Amino acid sequence: MTIARECLLEVCVDAPAGLTAALAGGADRIELCSALALSGLTPSPGLMRLAGQQSKPAYAMIRPRPGDFCFSPAEIDVMCADIDAARAAGLPGVVLGASRPTGELDADTLAVLIQHAKGLGLTLHRAFDIAPDLDAALETAIALGFERVLTSGGQTSAIAGADRLRELVAQAAGRISIMAGSGVTPANVRALVEQTGVREVHGSFSRKHASASGPERLHALGFALAEQAETDQASVAAARAALGR
Repeated sequence: MTIARECLLEVCVDAPAGLTAALAGGADRIELCSALALSGLTPSPGLMRLAGQQSKPAYAMIRPRPGDFCFSPAEIDVMCADIDAARAAGLPGVVLGASRPTGELDADTLAVLIQHAKGLGLTLHRAFDIAPDLDAALETAIALGFERVLTSGGQTSAIAGADRLRELVAQAAGRISIMAGSGVTPANVRALVEQTGVREVHGSFSRKHASASGPERLHALGFALAEQAETDQASVAAARAALGR
């Protein structure tokens, strides 16, 4: 299998500098978050507004806290307000997910959120990967009207889940896009696309560095991690080059 046409590159960012680096490196779309160290939470309204002013589309993560994806009524209300903030900032889409305690997608909660997001693009995030039956979860996502599902094929990385991703692409049959994510790097992205047939890939393309401005003091006071990750423009550009234009 070869890359027959351009594969879309989505980069997840959680800071203004990361947004700038991702766009300069050639990202086609942004997943906008806060707290990428926690796999992404809802970004601030200010960051949403900044992203809404850029030339490439940005989808806002709507996730009010770390942990599982089983949300209370109060949390669902917060998520609806965050969807309103994304719309007000001019963002074209949002990233959603909700699960039942058993891991299946919570179709009822997702239907409420999707109705509130009417008119916006919709990505289902990796809550999908904890579902016990990915085939059934994919059909649920299609029925709910998602544009795409971000998935590692239920594995800890997209490369590990490549065989399952290929099966999901076949099952989707063009009804929904399968976007491969988790552990995607410039070194493996082309092989991942060729092995799976996905037309969209997702990654942070970040590099780790010691916290600036006195890291030991910042770390001791709880303001920063001793080592932090930031979006790397060169890594984004390398991934874009590996995929071709």
